[in-house]
Amino acid sequence: MRESGEALVRAIGVSPGLKVLDLGCGDGTTALPSAQLGADVLGVDIARNLVEAGNRRAAAAGLKNLRFQEGDASDLSPLENGSFDLVVSIFGAMFAPKPFDVAREMVRVTRRGGRIVMGNWIPGDPTLVAQILKISAAYTPPPPEGFISPVTWGVEANVKERFGAAGVAEGDIRCERDTYTFHFAGTPPQFVDTFRRFYGPTMNAFDAAEKNGKADALRQELEALFTAQNQSTEAGRTKIPATFLRVTVSVR
Repeated sequence: MRESGEALVRAIGVSPGLKVLDLGCGDGTTALPSAQLGADVLGVDIARNLVEAGNRRAAAAGLKNLRFQEGDASDLSPLENGSFDLVVSIFGAMFAPKPFDVAREMVRVTRRGGRIVMGNWIPGDPTLVAQILKISAAYTPPPPEGFISPVTWGVEANVKERFGAAGVAEGDIRCERDTYTFHFAGTPPQFVDTFRRFYGPTMNAFDAAEKNGKADALRQELEALFTAQNQSTEAGRTKIPATFLRVTVSVR
């Protein structure tokens, strides 16, 4: 995802001197290129292993303007009001379980005149990630009562409702479809293996499928999906575009 992460931070206008919060940052797919563009970046993620990996990447790159810490997108109480010029969450905060709390906290830590930019997968979309989530759900036990699907963040009406509840006027919320391209130095079946090892929804799906003898069927479905959507013209490489909802919120 890193090549498209670099392109995205340029597209959303990250520039030198901006104070940026990257929420649900992983190991720095967008946080690291933001810092390389000269922004002062804090990456926050709930997963300790990813925070540790991000700090290792920042140290290896010699970036003194980038640090990572553990945190919950639903409760950013350690961070002060109006601390950031730009809050970014690319396929991150959408997975937090309390979407209205997430919207409220993002607005709270953004300064007046600042922006929030989210990238959210779209439910039912025919491109890669929405289909991965759809396939994975068919092999995973039903979620607990009260569970709110992460992909509800990919519906414009939900986005406006959640940020509206946080005090943002509808006219200050813009939603548009965009494309995120996955580049992988391997075949589509090898890329499925990467998702199996490192992507939460597919990790959970394979864990459940193995317990009921359906792991081979799950793998076949995913390999067929990845192969059908691969646009690379180079043998042994994978390039798959995925559509997402880019949300831009102006905080006033």
